[in-house]
Amino acid sequence: MEYVLLLAVVVVFLVFKDRPIMVLEFKNGELIKTKGQVPSGFKTACKEIAHKTPFSGRVKVYKTRFATKLDFSNTIPAKVKQRIKNVFPHNISTSKRGKRA
Repeated sequence: MEYVLLLAVVVVFLVFKDRPIMVLEFKNGELIKTKGQVPSGFKTACKEIAHKTPFSGRVKVYKTRFATKLDFSNTIPAKVKQRIKNVFPHNISTSKRGKRA
């Protein structure tokens, strides 16, 4: 019985684990850490945005079945969030497409 409970905990952990496809970490207007395959144009544009408007925080990019989602930490200002969304190279669609017959 304990094995079933342990297996359930492991499955829940694997399903709900935070798995972004890329992470950008900023501190005082500088890009200090990247994780994943960050397109060079996006990385350069983010460095420029951070240089012009210094901020600290983290940007995570998640890939779902139908869309790509950007997740920002709370310390990033709204105007900077919008500028980063504008330079992001992939389609950021929130609408789900239905299956075709």
